[in-house]
Amino acid sequence: MPKNENVRALARGLKILRYVNAVGEARAAEIALHLDIPRPSVYRLLRTLEEEGYVYYSASDSRVRVTSQSASLGDSYAATSMVCRAAGPILARYTTTFTWPIDLSFYENAHMVVQETTHAQSPLSIDRGMIGYRLPMLRSSAGRAYLGHCDSTERELIIKHVRRLNNPEDNAFLVSSRLETMLADVKGKGLASRGPGTFRPQTASIAVPVIIHARVTACISTIWVSGAMTMNEAIGQYEGPLREVAAGIAEAAEAIE
Repeated sequence: MPKNENVRALARGLKILRYVNAVGEARAAEIALHLDIPRPSVYRLLRTLEEEGYVYYSASDSRVRVTSQSASLGDSYAATSMVCRAAGPILARYTTTFTWPIDLSFYENAHMVVQETTHAQSPLSIDRGMIGYRLPMLRSSAGRAYLGHCDSTERELIIKHVRRLNNPEDNAFLVSSRLETMLADVKGKGLASRGPGTFRPQTASIAVPVIIHARVTACISTIWVSGAMTMNEAIGQYEGPLREVAAGIAEAAEAIE
């Protein structure tokens, strides 16, 4: 390859890396469109970046993310990507244990955002397009699990943010006595739940925190059609495996840092 072609390839590769780090995740077609780089070149450069350890493909779909090796570019999404990378093989191993789908979500701007999932592998999934789905903090089990385990300063900031958003559906859960009781219950049990009346009608879910270096970093949850089993049945069947998944993700993430 001529020298100027080498320089152009390097510039494009760095451009792709910066873009993926900035947006958190992207498909090759999206990268090609936003950066005006031919799609074949994008695939070739992503392959090189993957071989060198700077990006990896999601275990759930065709999106690419940066690895922890790219952290020097900025901390925007590197930590999330590292945990997702650790989680992928673990979620795959539990697809038979959890017939219903499981989701890995992270806090972002007063929501929990799904970043890895087994919806595509679950025969019982009612929604395959969950990557990037935003869950409300007070009306989802993942949001409740996060709030129940983050430190008090972060919790107060998140609650203030939720209040500022002023979503009428959150108002009932922002009543101080109800909020305090709910979060104390989550913290005491180490598990959060939500029924079909609070979010996504006809479904229910439970969630546990993923604790890395003594800090809640993400949450792992499972969702099911509420008519298929009661909350007590779901907790009895899935609480143990859900905690195993969370512990496994934490251990794997700490090992690859």
